[in-house]
Amino acid sequence: MFSVLKFLFRLLGLALLAVAIIAGISDASVSIAQSQMRLEPLGQFLFELFPDTFPILQPAIERHIHPALWDPVLLTAMTWPVWAVFAPLGLMFLWMGARRRQHQPQFA
Repeated sequence: MFSVLKFLFRLLGLALLAVAIIAGISDASVSIAQSQMRLEPLGQFLFELFPDTFPILQPAIERHIHPALWDPVLLTAMTWPVWAVFAPLGLMFLWMGARRRQHQPQFA
């Protein structure tokens, strides 16, 4: 059971890292093309990805989870670049799904 869960964590971690790398390359190429720094915020990325459901995200989180989760936490994260959010999440999932080595005692 745990091996399947660890596999899913590794898969999710790799997918999140892939999105972070693609977003970083996209930001870098647009910045080079425009000759100015441009980092796409997570909120804009999610709005472009889910234009119909993104506007109802705030009331749903405030009503069903907790109002304090939206304003200081998620609202701040929505202003961060996409790669800066997905890369640490991907690394965290990879760490949680990592295969642990069993230490065998060595006798002299």
